[in-house]
Formats: sequence, C-alpha cells, structure tokens
Amino acid sequence: MKRMMIVGLVMAVICGCRSWHVETPSMALQPTLYVAPDGNDQRDGSRKQPLATLQGARNYLRKHRAELQGAIVVEFAGGIYRFKEPVVFGKDDGGTADQQVVYRAAEGAEVRFSGAVPVKNWQPVTDKDMLARLPEVSRSKVMVADLRKQGITDYGKLTPRGFGKSSQLAEAELLYDRVPMSLSRWPKTGWMKISAVDEKKEYVKVSTDGRLSRWVGEKDPWLFAYWHVDWAEAYEPLAGVDVAGERLKRDVKCTPYSDKITPKNVRWYALNLFSELELPCEYYLDRADGKIYFIPPCVDGDAELTMASGLIKASDCSYMRFEGITFEGVRGRALHLSNVTNCGIVGCTIRTAAFNAISMSGMRNEVYGCDIFDTGAGGINVSGGDRKKLISGHCNVENNHVHHYSRRARTYKTGITISGCGNRMAHNLVHHGPHMALSAPGNNHIVEFNEIHNAVHESGDAGAYYVGRDWTQRGNILRYNYWHHIKGSSSYGGMTIYLDDQHCGHTIFGNVFERCNQSVFIGGGDDNKVLNNVFIDSYKSAHLDNRGMGWQKAFTDNTNSSIHKQLHSMPYSSKLWAKAYPELVNVLDDDPGVPKRNVFARNVSCGGQWDAISKKIVHLQTVTNNIVFNDDKAWVTLTKDEQGRPVELSFKDPDAVKKIGFEPIPVQKMGLYKDPRRASWPFVREIEEVKLPHEKDN
Repeated sequence: MKRMMIVGLVMAVICGCRSWHVETPSMALQPTLYVAPDGNDQRDGSRKQPLATLQGARNYLRKHRAELQGAIVVEFAGGIYRFKEPVVFGKDDGGTADQQVVYRAAEGAEVRFSGAVPVKNWQPVTDKDMLARLPEVSRSKVMVADLRKQGITDYGKLTPRGFGKSSQLAEAELLYDRVPMSLSRWPKTGWMKISAVDEKKEYVKVSTDGRLSRWVGEKDPWLFAYWHVDWAEAYEPLAGVDVAGERLKRDVKCTPYSDKITPKNVRWYALNLFSELELPCEYYLDRADGKIYFIPPCVDGDAELTMASGLIKASDCSYMRFEGITFEGVRGRALHLSNVTNCGIVGCTIRTAAFNAISMSGMRNEVYGCDIFDTGAGGINVSGGDRKKLISGHCNVENNHVHHYSRRARTYKTGITISGCGNRMAHNLVHHGPHMALSAPGNNHIVEFNEIHNAVHESGDAGAYYVGRDWTQRGNILRYNYWHHIKGSSSYGGMTIYLDDQHCGHTIFGNVFERCNQSVFIGGGDDNKVLNNVFIDSYKSAHLDNRGMGWQKAFTDNTNSSIHKQLHSMPYSSKLWAKAYPELVNVLDDDPGVPKRNVFARNVSCGGQWDAISKKIVHLQTVTNNIVFNDDKAWVTLTKDEQGRPVELSFKDPDAVKKIGFEPIPVQKMGLYKDPRRASWPFVREIEEVKLPHEKDN
C-alpha cells in the first residue's frame, strides 16, 4: 500500500505539469526586410536594396513600425556582420502576439554575427632580443603581427577570476579559424604541485628543475590554481619568482578560498608567458608594444581578435526571436535578454564567448535547437517565474547541444541552468564541462530526457547536476535522463545528481545511470524521492548521509546561517506554500538537520555498490522493492544504435522487475532529436571512457 501511494503521488505531480511545446519556425513567413553584408542602412530594406546591419534594421523598424502589418521578418543574407558593441533592444522593439518580430538567417545561409576583428600581416619574428627569449625549438615557428598598425588598440587586460569572483570583461582573445587559441603556459598539459607555503600565503615552494629562471622579466605572468579544494579555482597574477629558492610569489591581495592554501591539494600552472611560447595554438599578446605573437596550427587560417563586449542586449521586449544565426567572438556574453516575454533563440550557434552564451530572464521564453561550445563561463542560463507566489515561468530550454564550455571560469558555470519557478529543460545533450553540467535552483522545474556525459572532468566533490543548501527549493522533477561516463578527477570524485547540504524535495524518476562514480548523492536532506531508476556498472548508486547531525550541525543550528536565511526569504508557512509543500511548514520544529522521509523504491542496480545510505538514519526513510546485483553488471542491458543513442533497456529477469512495479523507461526518447529547427544534424558523440574506483587494475 505504501508503494502504491508513492507511485500515485509522483505520477500525479508529473502528469499535472504543463504540456510543453516549441514555437513553429518562421520560414513560411515572407521577409519584411532584407539585410546583406554589402547592403547600406540608408536603403529601403527591399530584396534589391538591402540594409547592412542589425542595428540598421532595428532603426528602420522604429521609424516604420506603424506602416507594417502582420509578422515582421528581418532576413539576413549569408556573410559576416561585425559588431563593435551590442545592439540594444528596448520595449518598443519587440512585437505582439499578432505581430511577432523575427531576425533570421536566410534559408541555407551561414550568417555570422561577430564581435571580433581580423588580424592580418603576420610575419616571422626578427627582433633578436625577442628571439633570444623564446625557446630555441620555436623561434622559427613564431609569427608576429603589429596590432597598432592595423588600428587595433583595445586589448583589455587579464583580471582575477574564478570561484567567488564576479567576472570582469575579458581581455582580447585570439581566434584562429573561429577556434579560441591558448595563452602560452607551463606545463603544457596537466598540473604542478607545491610542497610548502609560508604563513602569509605569499610564497609557495615548487619544483621546476630550474624553469623559473626563464620567467624573470616576464611582463604579465599569471597563475591558475586550485589552492585548497577541488571546486574553487583562482586565476591570479604571478607577483614574482624566487629562482634560487624555487618559489612562486603570489599577490597576497588575491585571497584564496577560505583563506587557505593546502599544499597536498594544490594544482597549478602558469600562463601568459612569452618565454614559454612553444606549441601550435599558443599565443602571447604584448600590450605595451601592441604586438601579438602566435604559433599557428596550420597555414592560411583566419586570425581574429575579440573586441565587442556582446552582440545582443534586450530588455522589456516581447515576441522577438533570433533564428539560425551564428553568434561569436565576444569578451562577455553573446546574448543578454532581461525581463522579456515570449522571446526565443532558435537554431542558433553560439561560440567563442568569454562569458556564457545566453542569459535570459522573464516569462514564456525559449532556447531551442542551439549549438553552444567554446564558451568561457557556461552555456545557457534561463530564469523565469515567481518563487514566492509559485507562479510558473513556463520557460523552455530544449534540444540544445552544449559542450566544451567554461574554459575560462571553471567551476559553478553550468552547461544549462534554469531558475525561478516552473521552467523546463529537455532533450539537451551536455558534455565536456570541467564542473557542473545542469542546475535547476528554485521550485517546480522539470528536467527531462537530457543526456549528460563526461561532466565534472576537472573537479571533485561536485555534481553533474548540482543544487544545495536550501530547504525551500522543492517540487523539482528529474525524470528520464541518461547520465553516463561521469567520474570526477580528484578528492571525492564527481557525483552525478548532487543534492548538497540538506537540499530537499526532489523527485528523481526513471533515470538511467551508466558508468558513473556516485550516481544519486543526497547530502542530508528531507523528502527526496529516488524512484524507478536504473544504475548500470556505476561505483555507488544511492547515497544519503546525516551531515546535519554531525559536522554540519553548527551550521544547521545557527539561525543566521544561509540555510535559515533562505528559509525566511520565502513565505514557507503561507497557505499557498503549505498546500504545495506540507512537510516544510513545521521544518524548524521537525528536527532540522535530521534527514527523513526520503524514499528509495523500485530501482534496479547492477555492477557496483547500491546502498550507501547511512545506517544511523535509514529507519527514517523508505527503502523498499529495489533489485540489486552488485556483482553482475550484465544483469541490465542497455542497447544502443550505431550513433550510441539508447534504444532499449532489458533485464535478465523481466518478471522480477515487473513484480516490484517497475515502470518502463522510454530510453529511445533521451537526448537530442532531429528537427529542421536544430542548428545542425547529425552530430558525433565524443564519449571518453572513465575508470571508476570499483574497477580492478588489469
């Protein structure tokens, strides 16, 4: 009876959710205005007299809007449109339900909105002093371009960034054939360690076999390091080197996380070093002399330097969409839309942004079918709805491919985040991120049919899906997602779904976990439901601890702690919230910090440890009707097609699975799907194998 009540409750929540859909494409609509790279903004915008820029099209509509009837479609011919600054849209630039405004690429055309400028006239290095500072093996390979002679004088500057720091506008970055190149660094791959640090945290002892002597005289050297924990990185200037003592001098104004440097945990490398310019794709920009040095990976490529802070900035708009356009080459985020309604970004490619690709807030907005990669700080961030009033935002993030993201800010910058209340992310593919892949802070979100792999590849004690430290963020559903090849690189390794520090009220239903380190990791929260999932060949399946009763008890009991502040920032005892989350009303009188009412039911786990639930509090949970074969990873078979997409889930004993009430999981619907609105199709999976802790060495 208890199991059937659980099933009924969960399915009522799931079935009661909004029926999501995506907007239809605009190709059936005839263009209102035409724009072409060889156009002129003084023309009338007809096919024969096209405008030249996005700004020109916006200005034309401002003047002639009253003369136009029906949907307004601005169509861009193929080519590059260069931006010096973002084009700004306000309330009057949007549309209405009867007159939407669409900016789109012409069918079959490659339309590039770029914030970068070309860099030309590359020459071999002939300056003897500069050649002498280069490694001998690269002196004949390094090319130099004089930026000032080309009118390029705004280079920006490197600024401290990383965990706990707000990102400043990025420095100019070099792109080659639209791919971001790397500041020269040492070591070229991997990390170095330290053996000691002084009391002021100013000098760290290293071992470089005399390498530091090459760095004397560097104009602007920097460090990238994890000084204390594996989820708090820092970019900071290198203040100097002590060659004789083999020490690095830190800038003490750059305080490490928790003001700690723990030698045994430290990983670091140095960057922006002219004297280490050695491999293809490395570059160094001398801001004082206005020259850039570069070892190109091939000949005859196109070099560009990022200039614009962004490309699109909109606020208070409605019914405005961008379709099929490539956005690239900016020092900030590519598209920033705030307080917008019924707006969409559809079938676009966003790449080489120094921040994230898309930031959007408002109601009933959508990001659909986009390809996003090579970003500096995450991919898509969409917020909507009103948490206090539990009003859903109805924003939708669907069928997007986000990969190789967060190359500049490494932690807590997700591939996709939805926040607020009542939003959805579905059918997305997210992979190759150093830290988090997904997050859905807030209430009543749906995260479904996504595929996530090779996330958390540079971090430890971190989650591919992560939320934490809030008793009020409830009603979120994670269902029918495919999580695989997620390990983590250090310390506790990578979790897959990580509900950290007493997070509550999640439903995890019908997911498939394959070759994951710790699949569902609940850090002491209440009222979470782990139902009908399949765990295949993973290290640990289900974890629940009681940290709020132990090492985190002081935090739990402190009424000034963040978890109490988050509680009191929401009307959790109001009639509306009491009806939605009845367990939350009396949370302060219900033994805070003692995890309870979590449910683990009808799961199938094979090949790895199933139960990592604390024995001290297991009696306060419901753990029932689970099938476990720790030593038989072949008890479940996940069949995939030639592209690696799941197509069928089968069991050695189907009757046993049926007996516990296990419901079929639609694995064939997980991940991206073919659609004419997608930015590209087909795609190639780039799955990297991982070795998990439970696997024996050969």
